[in-house]
Amino acid sequence: MADPTSTAAPTGANGAPAGPLRSPLHERHEALGAKFSEFGGWLMPLEYPTGVVKEHTAVRTGVGIFDVSHLGKLVVRGPGAAAFLDATLSNDLGRIGPGQAQYSLVCDEATGGIIDDVFTYYRDDDGVLVVPNAANSAEVHRRLAQAAPEGVTVTDAHRDLAVLAVQGPRSDEVLAAVGLPVGHDYLSFVDAAWPTAPGAGTGAGPGAATGDDVIVCRTGYTGERGYELIAPSGLAPALWDALLAAGAEHGLTPCGLGARDTLRTEMGYPLHGQDISASVTPVEARLGWAVGWKKPAFWGRDVLLAERERGARRKLVGIVSTGRAIPRPHMSVRLPSAEQPSGQPSGEPLGEVTSGTFSPTLRKGIGLALVASSVADDAEVVLDVRGRNETFQITKPPFVEPSVRES
Repeated sequence: MADPTSTAAPTGANGAPAGPLRSPLHERHEALGAKFSEFGGWLMPLEYPTGVVKEHTAVRTGVGIFDVSHLGKLVVRGPGAAAFLDATLSNDLGRIGPGQAQYSLVCDEATGGIIDDVFTYYRDDDGVLVVPNAANSAEVHRRLAQAAPEGVTVTDAHRDLAVLAVQGPRSDEVLAAVGLPVGHDYLSFVDAAWPTAPGAGTGAGPGAATGDDVIVCRTGYTGERGYELIAPSGLAPALWDALLAAGAEHGLTPCGLGARDTLRTEMGYPLHGQDISASVTPVEARLGWAVGWKKPAFWGRDVLLAERERGARRKLVGIVSTGRAIPRPHMSVRLPSAEQPSGQPSGEPLGEVTSGTFSPTLRKGIGLALVASSVADDAEVVLDVRGRNETFQITKPPFVEPSVRES
């Protein structure tokens, strides 16, 4: 039997990987009957027999658990590690302190395009954990390692650490039942020794984790109150089993990346590779809130300041169906003929859908689209859905009220 904690892909005759990498929990997912799909070079559960809609609803109304171990993990250490990252990543690390997390962007120096969006976990001035997307982890690692000053190291811990996300209104009850700390502020994190001995403390503050410590992060990608647990890969199976056992009385539901996608779309959270990419800037994506515009340096600063001054030529918007149609990526977006801007040929595409899905919460089609900046933020637009013109309303996300900041 294969080692259940291994993240290695099967190897061919010459020892080269013969397929995508596997989570330390792969055998657990197989036992649960998961349907798998490849994400960023990793074979991950897309859905379980429960189905995407029920998994989605469990997170909105109760609690769900996701394996997101495919996410990258880069450990940046050394004198001035935080200052180095502050001079490269878009957001201002000066806005947060030890024990806090922050959403940021890795932008191209020449074009300002978004190479990746990442979370940074600020331990102290000399130690920061950066979590990029799976598909971009190697490139983010390459760029940071190449730019790092002497004494600062950027270590790829992609396979060494697993990430479990417990998300939903009852997430606190599940974590507390296995002895993990809960109730800390949104976008903060603490370390906890696990398993916790009877009578032992549950948190050690923001200091460096050692041994079987679990980093308990008040973060997530669903819009619900929840936590992400970063643990050594060898500990992940036992932690998963304990959470499922303790969560049974709370209705804890294993959820795949299909539900993760519908949940994030309801929040209007952009997905790299679809809504944002190296060809899309933070100004176009309306992610200016994740840019420290007053910082003296970050990758792409000059070109992005110039773009913000003159105005972007396109923008990322939300769309909601006025009927029963469901938008899908790459569908063209048009204005009704009578509303075309002056000089604009009738029916000419003004953009395209980047993400689209059926919203289980709203029971209608929703999505994100990259459109010309001339399109009004409250305009009605037309999509060609299977040969039919379907009307959608441009709407500012989130489409569903978020609960991430609940105290």
